[in-house]
Amino acid sequence: MTENDPSGQNAEQARPAGAQPDAEQSASWAAQPASSQPDATGLGGHAASQGGQAYPTEQQYNPWSPQAQQAQTQQAATSEHQAQGTYTQGHPIPGQQTPYGQHAQPGPSVYAVPQQRQASKSTSGKLLAGVAAIALVVGGVAGGTVGYLTGDASGGSSVNALDAPKPAQQTGNVPAGSVESVAQKLSPSVVELQVSGRSGAGEGSGFVLSTDGYVLTNNHVVEVAAGGGQIQAVFQDGKKGAATIVGRDPTTDIAVVKVSGVSGLTPVELGRSDDLRVGQPVVAIGSPFELAGTVTSGIVSALNRPVSAGGNGDQTTVMSAVQTDAAINPGNSGGPLANMSGQVIGINSAIYSPKSAQSQGGESGGNVGIGFAIPIDQARRTADDIINTGRATQTFIGARVQTVPTGGAQLGEISPGSPAEKAGLKSGDVVTKLDDRPIPDADALVAAIRTRAPNDKVKFTLSGDRVVEVTLGGQPVTPN
Repeated sequence: MTENDPSGQNAEQARPAGAQPDAEQSASWAAQPASSQPDATGLGGHAASQGGQAYPTEQQYNPWSPQAQQAQTQQAATSEHQAQGTYTQGHPIPGQQTPYGQHAQPGPSVYAVPQQRQASKSTSGKLLAGVAAIALVVGGVAGGTVGYLTGDASGGSSVNALDAPKPAQQTGNVPAGSVESVAQKLSPSVVELQVSGRSGAGEGSGFVLSTDGYVLTNNHVVEVAAGGGQIQAVFQDGKKGAATIVGRDPTTDIAVVKVSGVSGLTPVELGRSDDLRVGQPVVAIGSPFELAGTVTSGIVSALNRPVSAGGNGDQTTVMSAVQTDAAINPGNSGGPLANMSGQVIGINSAIYSPKSAQSQGGESGGNVGIGFAIPIDQARRTADDIINTGRATQTFIGARVQTVPTGGAQLGEISPGSPAEKAGLKSGDVVTKLDDRPIPDADALVAAIRTRAPNDKVKFTLSGDRVVEVTLGGQPVTPN
């Protein structure tokens, strides 16, 4: 039973103002003459007009007198009106007594409800539902009728919204810093990528980096086309062009493709992600479920969130993500996450999809308000490597790592000649901080290292508050 189910309402809720006390009395209440029924409109008074005695008591009654003949004619006319259920405001009906205990006075105009048939007690449940429905219908009709009569009484004419002219077309500038302004600035640079290969087909999003056709997207969007598949880019204005993979990095889930046969493309403006603040507004644009050019908005929900781009907990794809509640759905992957100046500050890459939201086919469910984007500072560096050299460079320290139950990331096997060995780190050391960033587990350490560039110097705080400076290394990424 739902809240709005009329059959489940109690008698007090279902009953209109002035209605019968309970369901078992419904039949007798409905069968009473209209003159003694309470007012079903809820406006006060009674259905019948009030009146006194039909004839002056101080005169002797003569049935053959002209006065008596006139009275009989009026009484006959009144009986006919009563049979039709018509009552007039403020005029007594000859032959009808004022209800006991009430004064004769004019009442509001009332339109009587047609008399119901008397029902047996076995149908009281059904009748109660009927009374609830009537209460709604009568309430609406009475309100509309009284409003109409009031308008007529004041001499006003009916007003119809359809007769009003259209308002002036919007011609002013879009307010700076609004979602609308971000959409106008960024949408022409967002691309829908339709991908197919031997293992399947799909679609995702990307955005233009250069006028000559470089487009930044996710690795998992174009991965299926890596072995001789096809990629078609579709732009906002309807332009289409074939695209080829320039390079991709599965460890950071970043790829660059080049679109051919198009010109006059509009590159995005890249922002920075190292000064993002939790709570600041952001806008996501992409092609969720093949709905190209979809714009959603939200805020930055969290920063430095370790997330596996593969969704399987594999450390090789862990990234330090920007979390947002802007709606991100399958197909948004590779599209931009922008600040309110229209600058791209992240690449939409993953969503949190609870098992209860997943379909039977194993595909991820839709948006639940938890989405993740690759910070643009990291993506910019990787994209630049791919365009200039054809391959990405991965930042590393050369040590295995695992989570410590009490908190922190414990180093395991150290590679000879690695940055970790050169810094004096040992197997068994537990890292609790990287610079000022807390490290609660192994994924957090991997993600934090990947946000930095090769040759960056960072400080590791180890358990026992020992601090070690490490110069990060870089190595080429071999796509899978």
